[in-house]
Amino acid sequence: MSGGAPLPVPVKGEDIVILNIDDIKKTASKNLPVTAREFFNSGSTYQTTIAENSAAFDKYRLRSRVLVDVSSLNTSTTCLGQPIKFPLCIAPAGLQAMAHPDGELATARACSSFGVNMGISSYANYSTGDITAAGGHGISYAMQLYPMRNRQLQERIIQRAEAAGCKAILLTGDSPVLGVRYNEWRNDFRTPEGLSFPNLERTSEVIRETTHDSGFMQYNDDSHSWARDIAWLRGKTKMQIWIKGILTAEDTNLAIRHGCDGIIVSNHGGRQLDGAPATLDALLECVEAARGRIPVHMDGGIRRGSDIFVALALGAECVWVGRPVIWGLAYKGQEGVEKVLQVLYEDFRRCMALCGCRGVEEITRDCLARMTADGLLVRCKL
Repeated sequence: MSGGAPLPVPVKGEDIVILNIDDIKKTASKNLPVTAREFFNSGSTYQTTIAENSAAFDKYRLRSRVLVDVSSLNTSTTCLGQPIKFPLCIAPAGLQAMAHPDGELATARACSSFGVNMGISSYANYSTGDITAAGGHGISYAMQLYPMRNRQLQERIIQRAEAAGCKAILLTGDSPVLGVRYNEWRNDFRTPEGLSFPNLERTSEVIRETTHDSGFMQYNDDSHSWARDIAWLRGKTKMQIWIKGILTAEDTNLAIRHGCDGIIVSNHGGRQLDGAPATLDALLECVEAARGRIPVHMDGGIRRGSDIFVALALGAECVWVGRPVIWGLAYKGQEGVEKVLQVLYEDFRRCMALCGCRGVEEITRDCLARMTADGLLVRCKL
Protein backbone atom coordinates (compact mmCIF):
# COMPACT_ATOMS: atom_id res chain seq x y z
CA MET A 1 0.00 0.00 0.00
CA SER A 2 1.16 3.56 -0.71
CA GLY A 3 -0.23 6.28 1.56
CA GLY A 4 -3.28 4.11 2.21
CA ALA A 5 -4.10 3.80 -1.51
CA PRO A 6 -3.87 0.58 -3.52
CA LEU A 7 -0.84 0.16 -5.73
CA PRO A 8 -1.54 0.60 -9.45
CA VAL A 9 -1.63 -2.65 -11.39
CA PRO A 10 -0.13 -2.36 -14.87
CA VAL A 11 -2.34 -3.68 -17.63
CA LYS A 12 -0.48 -5.09 -20.58
CA GLY A 13 -2.01 -5.36 -24.00
CA GLU A 14 -1.13 -4.96 -27.63
CA ASP A 15 -1.11 -1.14 -27.50
CA ILE A 16 2.24 0.56 -26.99
CA VAL A 17 2.49 2.16 -23.56
CA ILE A 18 3.67 5.76 -23.92
CA LEU A 19 4.83 7.28 -20.65
CA ASN A 20 7.51 9.78 -21.63
CA ILE A 21 9.20 11.51 -24.56
CA ASP A 22 11.76 8.72 -24.93
CA ASP A 23 8.90 6.25 -25.48
CA ILE A 24 7.54 8.48 -28.24
CA LYS A 25 10.99 8.83 -29.80
CA LYS A 26 11.51 5.05 -29.88
CA THR A 27 8.14 4.45 -31.51
CA ALA A 28 8.60 7.29 -33.98
CA SER A 29 12.04 6.04 -34.98
CA LYS A 30 10.54 2.70 -35.99
CA ASN A 31 8.01 4.48 -38.19
CA LEU A 32 10.52 6.64 -40.05
CA PRO A 33 12.76 5.61 -42.96
CA VAL A 34 16.46 5.67 -42.12
CA THR A 35 17.21 8.81 -44.12
CA ALA A 36 14.35 10.73 -42.50
CA ARG A 37 15.20 9.47 -39.03
CA GLU A 38 18.84 10.49 -39.38
CA PHE A 39 17.89 13.87 -40.84
CA PHE A 40 15.63 14.67 -37.90
CA ASN A 41 17.66 13.13 -35.08
CA SER A 42 21.25 13.97 -35.98
CA GLY A 43 23.34 17.00 -35.11
CA SER A 44 26.45 18.30 -36.82
CA THR A 45 29.90 16.72 -37.15
CA TYR A 46 30.62 14.56 -34.09
CA GLN A 47 27.27 15.06 -32.31
CA THR A 48 28.90 16.73 -29.29
CA THR A 49 26.61 19.71 -28.93
CA ILE A 50 23.38 17.83 -29.59
CA ALA A 51 24.30 15.35 -26.83
CA GLU A 52 25.25 18.10 -24.38
CA ASN A 53 21.98 19.97 -24.98
CA SER A 54 20.14 17.29 -22.99
CA ALA A 55 23.01 16.27 -20.69
CA ALA A 56 23.35 19.85 -19.39
CA PHE A 57 20.13 19.49 -17.43
CA ASP A 58 21.63 16.64 -15.41
CA LYS A 59 24.04 19.08 -13.72
CA TYR A 60 21.17 20.44 -11.64
CA ARG A 61 19.15 19.08 -8.74
CA LEU A 62 15.66 20.21 -7.75
CA ARG A 63 15.12 21.53 -4.23
CA SER A 64 11.88 19.87 -3.22
CA ARG A 65 9.77 21.77 -0.68
CA VAL A 66 7.13 20.39 1.70
CA LEU A 67 3.83 21.44 3.24
CA VAL A 68 3.14 24.08 0.59
CA ASP A 69 -0.49 24.53 -0.46
CA VAL A 70 -0.39 23.88 -4.22
CA SER A 71 -4.09 23.15 -4.64
CA SER A 72 -4.49 26.25 -6.85
CA LEU A 73 -1.27 25.84 -8.79
CA ASN A 74 -1.20 27.85 -12.04
CA THR A 75 1.13 26.88 -14.90
CA SER A 76 0.01 29.57 -17.34
CA THR A 77 2.03 32.48 -18.66
CA THR A 78 1.95 34.95 -21.56
CA CYS A 79 4.01 34.76 -24.75
CA LEU A 80 3.78 36.99 -27.85
CA GLY A 81 0.83 38.72 -26.21
CA GLN A 82 -1.07 35.44 -25.90
CA PRO A 83 -1.92 33.55 -22.67
CA ILE A 84 -0.57 30.00 -23.00
CA LYS A 85 -1.23 26.90 -20.92
CA PHE A 86 2.37 26.57 -19.73
CA PRO A 87 5.70 28.19 -20.68
CA LEU A 88 6.37 26.16 -23.79
CA CYS A 89 6.05 26.91 -27.51
CA ILE A 90 6.60 24.74 -30.58
CA ALA A 91 9.85 25.65 -32.31
CA PRO A 92 9.93 26.13 -36.08
CA ALA A 93 11.03 22.84 -37.64
CA GLY A 94 10.98 22.15 -41.36
CA LEU A 95 9.90 19.15 -43.39
CA GLN A 96 7.22 18.04 -40.95
CA ALA A 97 5.30 16.28 -43.72
CA MET A 98 8.25 13.90 -43.95
CA ALA A 99 7.23 12.70 -40.45
CA HIS A 100 3.46 12.64 -41.16
CA PRO A 101 1.45 13.64 -44.25
CA ASP A 102 -0.45 16.33 -42.34
CA GLY A 103 2.83 17.86 -41.16
CA GLU A 104 2.53 21.41 -39.88
CA LEU A 105 -1.27 21.32 -40.15
CA ALA A 106 -1.39 18.56 -37.53
CA THR A 107 1.08 20.46 -35.36
CA ALA A 108 -1.00 23.65 -35.56
CA ARG A 109 -4.16 21.80 -34.58
CA ALA A 110 -2.37 20.21 -31.63
CA CYS A 111 -1.02 23.59 -30.49
CA SER A 112 -4.48 25.10 -30.72
CA SER A 113 -6.15 22.27 -28.82
CA PHE A 114 -3.54 22.49 -26.06
CA GLY A 115 -3.16 26.26 -25.91
CA VAL A 116 0.50 26.85 -26.83
CA ASN A 117 2.08 29.03 -29.51
CA MET A 118 3.73 27.78 -32.70
CA GLY A 119 6.76 28.76 -34.77
CA ILE A 120 6.49 28.19 -38.54
CA SER A 121 9.61 27.22 -40.48
CA SER A 122 10.64 28.73 -43.80
CA TYR A 123 10.99 25.07 -44.78
CA ALA A 124 7.40 24.19 -43.87
CA ASN A 125 5.65 21.85 -46.29
CA TYR A 126 2.42 23.85 -46.05
CA SER A 127 1.91 27.57 -46.54
CA THR A 128 1.82 29.91 -43.57
CA GLY A 129 -1.80 30.76 -44.35
CA ASP A 130 -2.86 27.12 -44.41
CA ILE A 131 -1.02 26.44 -41.14
CA THR A 132 -2.57 29.33 -39.22
CA ALA A 133 -6.00 28.49 -40.67
CA ALA A 134 -5.62 24.92 -39.42
CA GLY A 135 -4.69 26.07 -35.92
CA GLY A 136 -7.13 28.96 -35.70
CA HIS A 137 -6.84 32.25 -33.85
CA GLY A 138 -6.63 31.08 -30.24
CA ILE A 139 -2.83 30.99 -30.26
CA SER A 140 0.00 33.15 -31.58
CA TYR A 141 2.28 32.22 -34.49
CA ALA A 142 5.83 33.29 -35.27
CA MET A 143 7.43 33.11 -38.71
CA GLN A 144 11.00 31.81 -38.82
CA LEU A 145 13.13 33.55 -41.41
CA TYR A 146 16.71 33.43 -42.69
CA PRO A 147 18.57 36.40 -44.18
CA MET A 148 18.08 35.95 -47.93
CA ARG A 149 19.81 37.07 -51.12
CA ASN A 150 16.43 37.54 -52.80
CA ARG A 151 14.94 40.46 -50.91
CA GLN A 152 11.75 40.39 -52.97
CA LEU A 153 11.08 36.79 -51.93
CA GLN A 154 11.93 37.60 -48.33
CA GLU A 155 9.46 40.48 -48.40
CA ARG A 156 6.74 38.25 -49.86
CA ILE A 157 7.29 35.74 -47.03
CA ILE A 158 6.90 38.57 -44.50
CA GLN A 159 3.75 39.87 -46.18
CA ARG A 160 2.16 36.42 -46.22
CA ALA A 161 3.06 35.92 -42.55
CA GLU A 162 1.43 39.22 -41.63
CA ALA A 163 -1.66 38.39 -43.67
CA ALA A 164 -1.89 35.03 -41.89
CA GLY A 165 -1.83 36.74 -38.50
CA CYS A 166 1.71 35.96 -37.34
CA LYS A 167 2.85 38.06 -34.38
CA ALA A 168 6.62 37.82 -34.76
CA ILE A 169 9.57 37.15 -37.04
CA LEU A 170 12.14 34.72 -35.64
CA LEU A 171 15.26 35.76 -37.55
CA THR A 172 17.66 32.84 -37.47
CA GLY A 173 21.10 34.40 -37.28
CA ASP A 174 23.30 31.35 -36.71
CA SER A 175 23.39 29.99 -40.26
CA PRO A 176 25.66 31.93 -42.65
CA VAL A 177 26.47 28.40 -43.81
CA LEU A 178 25.00 25.06 -42.79
CA GLY A 179 26.77 22.96 -40.20
CA VAL A 180 28.65 19.84 -41.27
CA ARG A 181 26.00 17.10 -41.23
CA TYR A 182 27.71 13.85 -42.11
CA ASN A 183 24.54 11.75 -42.21
CA GLU A 184 22.94 14.03 -44.79
CA TRP A 185 26.04 13.82 -46.94
CA ARG A 186 26.38 10.05 -46.63
CA ASN A 187 22.70 9.58 -47.47
CA ASP A 188 22.74 12.20 -50.24
CA PHE A 189 19.69 13.53 -48.43
CA ARG A 190 17.06 15.19 -50.60
CA THR A 191 13.54 16.25 -49.74
CA PRO A 192 11.19 13.34 -50.55
CA GLU A 193 9.31 13.52 -53.82
CA GLY A 194 6.01 15.37 -53.61
CA LEU A 195 6.99 17.70 -50.77
CA SER A 196 7.33 21.40 -51.58
CA PHE A 197 8.40 24.52 -49.68
CA PRO A 198 5.54 26.95 -50.39
CA ASN A 199 7.00 29.70 -48.18
CA LEU A 200 10.17 29.64 -50.28
CA GLU A 201 8.09 29.26 -53.48
CA ARG A 202 9.91 26.03 -54.38
CA THR A 203 8.22 23.05 -55.98
CA SER A 204 9.15 19.45 -55.33
CA GLU A 205 10.80 19.16 -58.73
CA VAL A 206 13.06 22.15 -58.12
CA ILE A 207 13.93 21.07 -54.58
CA ARG A 208 14.97 17.57 -55.62
CA GLU A 209 17.47 18.87 -58.16
CA THR A 210 19.89 19.69 -55.33
CA THR A 211 20.90 18.38 -51.93
CA HIS A 212 19.46 20.06 -48.83
CA ASP A 213 22.82 21.75 -48.22
CA SER A 214 23.17 23.08 -51.78
CA GLY A 215 19.56 24.25 -51.87
CA PHE A 216 20.06 26.24 -48.69
CA MET A 217 23.17 27.98 -49.97
CA GLN A 218 21.39 29.05 -53.18
CA TYR A 219 19.22 31.58 -51.36
CA ASN A 220 20.87 32.15 -47.97
CA ASP A 221 22.73 35.45 -47.56
CA ASP A 222 26.03 35.08 -45.71
CA SER A 223 26.62 38.85 -45.87
CA HIS A 224 23.99 39.40 -43.18
CA SER A 225 24.66 41.89 -40.39
CA TRP A 226 22.99 43.40 -37.34
CA ALA A 227 22.83 46.93 -38.71
CA ARG A 228 21.61 46.00 -42.18
CA ASP A 229 19.13 43.18 -41.55
CA ILE A 230 17.33 44.43 -38.44
CA ALA A 231 16.85 47.88 -39.96
CA TRP A 232 15.57 46.33 -43.19
CA LEU A 233 13.06 44.16 -41.32
CA ARG A 234 11.86 47.15 -39.28
CA GLY A 235 11.13 48.92 -42.53
CA LYS A 236 9.07 46.01 -43.84
CA THR A 237 6.95 44.79 -40.93
CA LYS A 238 5.16 45.75 -37.73
CA MET A 239 5.61 42.23 -36.35
CA GLN A 240 7.92 41.71 -33.41
CA ILE A 241 11.50 40.85 -34.36
CA TRP A 242 13.21 38.13 -32.33
CA ILE A 243 16.70 36.77 -32.91
CA LYS A 244 17.06 33.00 -32.79
CA GLY A 245 20.51 31.51 -32.31
CA ILE A 246 21.97 33.69 -29.53
CA LEU A 247 24.61 32.03 -27.31
CA THR A 248 26.64 34.92 -25.87
CA ALA A 249 26.33 38.05 -23.78
CA GLU A 250 27.84 40.06 -26.64
CA ASP A 251 25.07 39.09 -29.05
CA THR A 252 22.43 39.58 -26.38
CA ASN A 253 23.60 43.17 -25.97
CA LEU A 254 23.64 43.66 -29.74
CA ALA A 255 20.06 42.44 -29.98
CA ILE A 256 19.08 45.03 -27.37
CA ARG A 257 21.12 47.77 -29.03
CA HIS A 258 19.39 47.15 -32.37
CA GLY A 259 15.93 47.22 -30.84
CA CYS A 260 14.98 43.55 -31.09
CA ASP A 261 11.90 42.44 -29.17
CA GLY A 262 13.36 39.26 -27.71
CA ILE A 263 15.94 36.51 -28.16
CA ILE A 264 15.90 32.74 -28.26
CA VAL A 265 19.05 31.17 -26.84
CA SER A 266 19.63 28.38 -29.33
CA ASN A 267 22.35 26.38 -31.06
CA HIS A 268 20.00 25.18 -33.82
CA GLY A 269 19.38 21.88 -32.05
CA GLY A 270 23.09 21.04 -32.27
CA ARG A 271 22.89 21.12 -36.08
CA GLN A 272 25.22 24.08 -36.73
CA LEU A 273 28.55 24.57 -34.91
CA ASP A 274 29.52 21.36 -33.16
CA GLY A 275 31.38 22.25 -29.99
CA ALA A 276 29.16 25.24 -29.26
CA PRO A 277 27.85 25.22 -25.69
CA ALA A 278 24.62 23.55 -24.68
CA THR A 279 21.88 26.14 -24.68
CA LEU A 280 21.22 25.64 -20.97
CA ASP A 281 24.87 26.42 -20.25
CA ALA A 282 24.71 29.55 -22.43
CA LEU A 283 21.38 30.67 -20.97
CA LEU A 284 22.72 32.12 -17.73
CA GLU A 285 25.22 34.36 -19.54
CA CYS A 286 22.50 35.70 -21.82
CA VAL A 287 19.98 36.23 -19.01
CA GLU A 288 22.53 38.17 -16.97
CA ALA A 289 23.44 40.31 -19.99
CA ALA A 290 19.77 41.05 -20.77
CA ARG A 291 19.05 42.20 -17.19
CA GLY A 292 15.31 42.07 -17.86
CA ARG A 293 15.47 44.54 -20.76
CA ILE A 294 14.10 42.02 -23.27
CA PRO A 295 12.55 38.56 -22.89
CA VAL A 296 14.96 35.63 -23.07
CA HIS A 297 13.66 32.26 -24.30
CA MET A 298 15.61 29.09 -25.06
CA ASP A 299 15.39 25.85 -26.99
CA GLY A 300 17.47 22.68 -27.17
CA GLY A 301 17.44 19.43 -25.23
CA ILE A 302 14.02 19.80 -23.56
CA ARG A 303 12.80 16.24 -22.99
CA ARG A 304 11.10 16.43 -19.58
CA GLY A 305 8.81 18.81 -17.78
CA SER A 306 11.52 19.20 -15.16
CA ASP A 307 13.81 20.50 -17.95
CA ILE A 308 11.34 23.33 -18.52
CA PHE A 309 11.41 24.02 -14.78
CA VAL A 310 15.23 24.18 -14.70
CA ALA A 311 15.34 26.53 -17.70
CA LEU A 312 12.83 28.87 -16.07
CA ALA A 313 14.73 28.75 -12.78
CA LEU A 314 17.85 29.91 -14.65
CA GLY A 315 15.99 32.86 -16.12
CA ALA A 316 14.26 31.78 -19.33
CA GLU A 317 10.71 33.08 -19.63
CA CYS A 318 9.66 30.30 -22.00
CA VAL A 319 11.14 27.29 -23.81
CA TRP A 320 10.64 26.01 -27.35
CA VAL A 321 10.74 22.36 -28.42
CA GLY A 322 11.41 20.92 -31.87
CA ARG A 323 12.41 17.27 -32.17
CA PRO A 324 9.81 15.96 -29.68
CA VAL A 325 7.13 17.39 -31.96
CA ILE A 326 8.62 15.62 -34.98
CA TRP A 327 8.61 12.38 -32.99
CA GLY A 328 4.99 13.01 -32.00
CA LEU A 329 4.04 13.45 -35.64
CA ALA A 330 5.84 10.27 -36.67
CA TYR A 331 4.21 8.42 -33.78
CA LYS A 332 0.60 9.41 -34.42
CA GLY A 333 0.13 12.73 -36.23
CA GLN A 334 -1.86 15.39 -34.38
CA GLU A 335 -2.66 12.95 -31.59
CA GLY A 336 1.05 12.24 -31.20
CA VAL A 337 1.92 15.94 -30.90
CA GLU A 338 -0.85 16.36 -28.33
CA LYS A 339 0.64 13.43 -26.42
CA VAL A 340 4.04 15.14 -26.41
CA LEU A 341 2.48 18.31 -25.03
CA GLN A 342 0.48 16.40 -22.44
CA VAL A 343 3.54 14.49 -21.21
CA LEU A 344 5.61 17.65 -20.86
CA TYR A 345 2.76 19.58 -19.24
CA GLU A 346 1.95 16.94 -16.63
CA ASP A 347 5.60 16.50 -15.73
CA PHE A 348 6.12 20.27 -15.48
CA ARG A 349 3.05 20.72 -13.32
CA ARG A 350 4.07 17.88 -11.01
CA CYS A 351 7.57 19.33 -10.73
CA MET A 352 6.17 22.74 -9.78
CA ALA A 353 4.01 21.16 -7.09
CA LEU A 354 6.82 19.11 -5.57
CA CYS A 355 9.09 22.16 -5.50
CA GLY A 356 6.38 24.24 -3.81
CA CYS A 357 5.88 26.69 -6.69
CA ARG A 358 2.29 27.85 -7.09
CA GLY A 359 2.93 29.95 -10.21
CA VAL A 360 5.69 30.25 -12.77
CA GLU A 361 6.82 33.53 -11.20
CA GLU A 362 7.90 31.54 -8.12
CA ILE A 363 10.35 29.42 -10.15
CA THR A 364 13.75 30.96 -9.39
CA ARG A 365 17.35 29.87 -8.91
CA ASP A 366 16.52 29.19 -5.27
CA CYS A 367 14.67 26.12 -6.56
CA LEU A 368 17.90 24.58 -7.84
CA ALA A 369 21.11 23.09 -6.52
CA ARG A 370 24.20 21.98 -8.42
CA MET A 371 26.87 19.37 -7.80
CA THR A 372 30.38 20.81 -7.46
CA ALA A 373 33.52 19.08 -8.73
CA ASP A 374 34.23 17.75 -5.22
CA GLY A 375 30.78 16.21 -4.89
CA LEU A 376 29.10 18.87 -2.74
CA LEU A 377 25.54 19.99 -3.39
CA VAL A 378 25.43 23.79 -3.56
CA ARG A 379 22.36 26.01 -3.87
CA CYS A 380 22.02 28.15 -7.00
CA LYS A 381 21.19 31.36 -5.18
CA LEU A 382 19.64 34.45 -6.69
